[in-house]
Amino acid sequence: MAAGTNSLELVVLGLLKEQDMHGYELKKRMTESLGLIMHVSWGSLYPALARLEAKGAVKAVEAKPAIPNIPMTGSLGGERAVFRTSSDGLRGARNKKVYGITDIGSALFYQMLNDEREIDEKGFAVRLAFASHMDPEKRLKMLKDRRDLILEKVRSSRRSADKRRFAFEPYVELVLEHFRSTNTSDLAWIEELIRKEASSMQRPNTEFLVSQDIQDNINS
Repeated sequence: MAAGTNSLELVVLGLLKEQDMHGYELKKRMTESLGLIMHVSWGSLYPALARLEAKGAVKAVEAKPAIPNIPMTGSLGGERAVFRTSSDGLRGARNKKVYGITDIGSALFYQMLNDEREIDEKGFAVRLAFASHMDPEKRLKMLKDRRDLILEKVRSSRRSADKRRFAFEPYVELVLEHFRSTNTSDLAWIEELIRKEASSMQRPNTEFLVSQDIQDNINS
């Protein structure tokens, strides 16, 4: 799953699976629950809703009183997007379009969530946020794939540092050490997730513990 547009559409569909919402509610939920993962502007949210509606993935389900004023996006294009996709053009700002997910949208959500193509940091975080909707086997595979990617990052950074250690400026060394420390911490975190996931699947013969073996792999 590519990041950016697809990540935003996945979040919209995931939140609408919980309940029907209008754009203001969706943005509020995104900010409250996923604000540290992705910043969503009005100028990106409403076009995403329009794309999903054109695909038949979401639909207008009802109209209800709106927040009195149209939120200002800070850009002319964003404000036009808000106006175009609002119920009845927001005439008199009386109603707002309330969105609900369709059967097509549910199928698209699961398709995007289980997409096994390589994803970036944001794409992984978004998929993990909705991982309760994944099949256990695919959820475990996603975590293991991520573990392997982080492990390779740690190995690569260590090899690079060993080869060029004396060529670095002191502060460059500090930056690299920070990245190595972050990756090592991420590796321990995801190993714990894998261990818990494997345990929940009742696979006693599978061990995914943060152990000396893992540290040996990092140093290799």
